[in-house]
Formats: sequence, C-alpha cells, structure tokens
Amino acid sequence: MPQNRHIRHVSTVLAAGLALTLAGCSGGTGATEAAPVAAAATLDPNADLTKQNLTITIWDGYSPKDLPQRVKAKLGFDLKVTLHDTNEDALSKIHSSAGKEIDVAFVSGQYAQALNEAGLLEPLHPELIPNLANLYPEAANLSYDKGNRFSVPYTWGTTGLCYRSDLVKTEPTSWKDLLSPPPALRGKVTMMTTERWLALPALKYLRYSINTSDDAQLKKAKDLLVKAKKNLLGYDDTTFGDRLKSGEAAIVEAWDGWCPTSEKNIKFVVPKEGSDLWADTMVILKSSKHKEAAHAFINYILDPEIHGWMAANILYKVPNKAAMDKVDPALLAQNPPLKMTPADLLQGESIIDLGQDSAKFTRLANEVAGKR
Repeated sequence: MPQNRHIRHVSTVLAAGLALTLAGCSGGTGATEAAPVAAAATLDPNADLTKQNLTITIWDGYSPKDLPQRVKAKLGFDLKVTLHDTNEDALSKIHSSAGKEIDVAFVSGQYAQALNEAGLLEPLHPELIPNLANLYPEAANLSYDKGNRFSVPYTWGTTGLCYRSDLVKTEPTSWKDLLSPPPALRGKVTMMTTERWLALPALKYLRYSINTSDDAQLKKAKDLLVKAKKNLLGYDDTTFGDRLKSGEAAIVEAWDGWCPTSEKNIKFVVPKEGSDLWADTMVILKSSKHKEAAHAFINYILDPEIHGWMAANILYKVPNKAAMDKVDPALLAQNPPLKMTPADLLQGESIIDLGQDSAKFTRLANEVAGKR
C-alpha cells in the first residue's frame, strides 16, 4: 500500500488552522445534527454527461491508475485526477483559485463536516446515486454526517495496536500496553504524531471521549502522554509496519489497514477501552459546474467492482456490502482486519470536527511530541 497515503488525516500544525478557518465561517461546533446543509441545486437527471467533465482531488494511490480511462469508457466524460497528500492540502486547494475547478473531493469525515458547515458542499441528490443501495445501513450512522446528507463514505476503519506476537510475552489488550509497556518492551513501541491520534490512546485509556474539549480531561491525557514518551522508540505515522517487520518495534499504534497482518507473527487488536471509527469520504463542491457528472461519478465508484478495488489493493475496508461480499476469501484470511464487520466498527467513536476547539489538540500535540 502507498506509504505516503495515510497522512490522510491531519498534520499537527496546519490542520487546526484550517479547521478554525472553516469553523469560523460557520460557527461550527462539531454538533452534526444541527449542521446546516446548503440549498440543493436543481439538477437534470437526463443531462448529457458527454458535454460535462470532472476534476477530483484524492490521495495518491487511493484509486486505480486507469480510473480516468474507465470513467471515460463507462460514463462518456473526461476525468482529471489531481492529488493531495493530506486533508489540509485538499482544503487549501479548495480555497485557492484552482479550487474552482474541483468538482469532487476525497476528504476524511470530520473535514467533510467542516466543509459543509462552511456552506461549501452540494447536498447529495440520492436519486442520482442509485448505488447508494450497495452501502451497509450502518454507513448512514456516522456522526459527522448522519444520513449521508452531504458525503458518501469511501473507506472506513479503526485504530488499535499492531504487534509482533513473537516479541511480546503477553499479548496486548489495553492502551496501557502502549502507554506503559513492560521493561523488556521499553524503546520498542511507537505512537502517532497526527494530533487526534496522538491523543487517542490516552483519552481512551482514561475512558474519555476522543472528541472531548474539556480542559481538565485534556490535561490528564497530556500528562499521561508525556510520561509515555520516555518509553518510545519514536513517533511514527508512516513506517511503523516496516519497524515491526524488522523487529525494531514490538508494539505500535496503527490504523487497521496499515497493520501488515499478512506477515508472520504480526497481529492487530482493538484495545478493550475502545477506539475510533474513522472514515474517508467523497463530497461534491457547491461551486462545481458539473454536478450531474459528479453524482454519476460517485455512483460509478459505488459499483461493487470499482469500490472493491480498495479492499483488494489497499487493504482498507469499504462501507459497501456488495463490494465486500466479493473480496477474495484468501485475502480476508491473510488480513484479519478486513473481516471486521460494520457492527464491530460502530463500536468505535466517530471522529468529528471540533471547530475552534481543534486548537486544543494542536496545542496538546505540540506540547507532547514537540518536546524532542
């Protein structure tokens, strides 16, 4: 899987600034039930798509290389694929002059929420996306956008402990195993610096919400993370899988799809205190002049053969039942995280945009991981 992809979430310094910018436009607070949805455009279900074209922004390696050719052959219009490394890169692009050319953006759920609260997204027209019927019912219960009013989930997963079963005496079951490992494993664990995921192990171990903005709770989490720092091999958001393979690391904080469980002795577990439910989404920009083509494109992505490419090639679960039903059983057997059910995932807590309170997580990350 592409090693530059999973900085899909947030980089510590820039993310909160962009979240603040978007939240400031709308007064966003993270209360998704009350989030405004802009008035929908009037679309023509019989529009001649060959007279339209589409520009998307997506993470590198997050779709088939020949997607433009496939779209042209199936839908009849030209597709231009532009790339972003991170969510904040995508948001910067959307806010730039070049952003006027973007029709569909792939961003993580809390960023879709922030874009919607800023009035920048087109409400979805379900009648133009019949393949929404392929999604699991649970895909409509994600906290950042209940009912899929303005976003369609593309991938989803959780965060947990990825570990070498041959290097640990007792298999980990708690975030404590990462935060305070036994003496033999000190210097052989890694954690993430991506701000919401840096805080996650401590917040969950303390039984707090990962969306908390309570100063006292964040202070306790920070203190726990500072104590944990002395036990770390390092902070690592991208190469932790390689460190496990080499034996340099024994336990790492990892996104499920990036835990190389197809390797001998490498396993993944969600700690008993619980974890998150993250999702990456597809959204249509309100400024798009090709909204019919945008809906047709999303509908095409939801085709089981196309959507299933993610599970087969990137090893990420997709919230598409028809697609997951087609995944090779041998691949599922080699990669147990792929077998997690929607019910399993919904036990996790959805990450939502916190508006101005996002700055608290940026400050926490700087105070913890910034002390090198």
